[in-house]
Amino acid sequence: MQLRTVTALLAFIFVCLTGNAQDVYQKNEVVDVQNYVFGLHLNDENNEIQGEAQIVVSFKSETVPFALDLIEKSGEFGMEVTEVLEGTSPAKYSYSENKINIVPTTSESKTQTYTVKYHGIPERGLVISTTKYGNRSFFGDNWPNLARHWLPSVDHPYDKASVEFQITAPDQYDVVATGKKLEESNLENGYKLTIYQEPAPVATKVMTIGVTEFASRLLGDVHDIEVSAWVYPQNRLDGFGDYSVATNVLDYFINTIGPYSYAKLANMQAKTQWGGLENAGTIAYFENSVTGNKTVEPLIAHEIAHQWFGNSATEKSWNHVWLSEGFATYFCILYLESVYGDDRRKEELAIDKKEIFDYYRNNPSPIIDLTIKDPMRVLSTNTYQKGGWVLNMLRHTLGDETFWKGIRKYYATYQNSNALTGDFQQVMEAISGQDLENFFQQWLFTKGHPQLKWKWEYKKGEVIMNISQMQEHHTFLFPLEIGLVKDGITTNETIQMDERSKSFKIKSKDQPDSIVLDPNQWTLFEDMGKL
Repeated sequence: MQLRTVTALLAFIFVCLTGNAQDVYQKNEVVDVQNYVFGLHLNDENNEIQGEAQIVVSFKSETVPFALDLIEKSGEFGMEVTEVLEGTSPAKYSYSENKINIVPTTSESKTQTYTVKYHGIPERGLVISTTKYGNRSFFGDNWPNLARHWLPSVDHPYDKASVEFQITAPDQYDVVATGKKLEESNLENGYKLTIYQEPAPVATKVMTIGVTEFASRLLGDVHDIEVSAWVYPQNRLDGFGDYSVATNVLDYFINTIGPYSYAKLANMQAKTQWGGLENAGTIAYFENSVTGNKTVEPLIAHEIAHQWFGNSATEKSWNHVWLSEGFATYFCILYLESVYGDDRRKEELAIDKKEIFDYYRNNPSPIIDLTIKDPMRVLSTNTYQKGGWVLNMLRHTLGDETFWKGIRKYYATYQNSNALTGDFQQVMEAISGQDLENFFQQWLFTKGHPQLKWKWEYKKGEVIMNISQMQEHHTFLFPLEIGLVKDGITTNETIQMDERSKSFKIKSKDQPDSIVLDPNQWTLFEDMGKL
């Protein structure tokens, strides 16, 4: 997902096991939701939805009580539950504190289907509003844990499930949703039934529907994946043109990372609180993303990258969301590098670096911040831009060939599953044969970055340099490229900063015109000026 401001898009271990993560959601890992079928009835008379959810639950060992998240009615908003069934019989349940607590009545079956019938007006999660052109619309906008406002579910990414949406809506509306379209049938009462089904396991945070008057176009088939655009009719040609780059982006990521997990890739103009929301196979882009100027390419690349990182290989704890947002940030840059060259990579990283330093001055915290309990607070410049920079430094540390081999192995291992930072570290260590403990510790679990003061002089065929780290809380260890510039040509040497202050000499036949630290944007540090 990308955040947005009023005027612009923002480019938005091994140390922690599950028990160490601060994420406070009460996981019940004995119970595994296998499949959701959400039957929803939408209307134009009011904002109340009628819902019937079928939830297939697998009990991994013993049959135990479990809970589904669903926001209760309070005033105008929230849901009322009218019936819960276990198979075809009434279930033993209670509904309080926004949880449907179910006590299984049988211990014979390890898999059981529960049906929840409910109705109400969602305050969030399902955005019932009008488009920028005044047309009534319904858009799922679940990130991070807003599905519970309209879908009875385990509303946390640790428990992913296949999903089917059965949407009954007034027949003038077009419907797109997570999954592949199975049915579109006009009913006799002025309503239409549309069914979408996604067989791959999906977290609730990236399940969605879009219901309004759409113009849609098939943009192409990429590796047998149907790529489409769903935009408002009033800006259809601009939208089709802006979103057409999605085919190129999808092709790049399939070729460089691995197989795409989902039934289709729809790109949807939508009402969303975000700049873009990476719903699995049905991405939402904010309404004004359609301009006709094809400026939305970086946003599209970011959201499509999420289909691999965040959607398929999913963080198991909210505190490890950099595995989603940091990856999408850097893989967007990798895509732009592949199209426009290495200068584009350096430009994007230079912009991100400034934002990281500005953020740190007011928010001195690490990327993986275990003090955060609210998932809405895990998004920051740390998890986006700094997380992307960590991957850039890891790439430089390992080299391109090993980096990409490790990325592909990580994805292959955790495709359609969940991971923590320690899992990623273990894969990269196994592929590279290197001990990366210090790298992960200092860049992900330690706040801040190197703040350098330095000086140089030229004597008798040598450049003599002194570099000191000025930050007090930690001494960072890292490689640093030194660029010697002479007559417009830069010669690079790499030194290892393995202590707080370091003096060293570089042989040079001629006195350089100037010296540049990190000319190729490989190391995250702040240049504090001369010693």
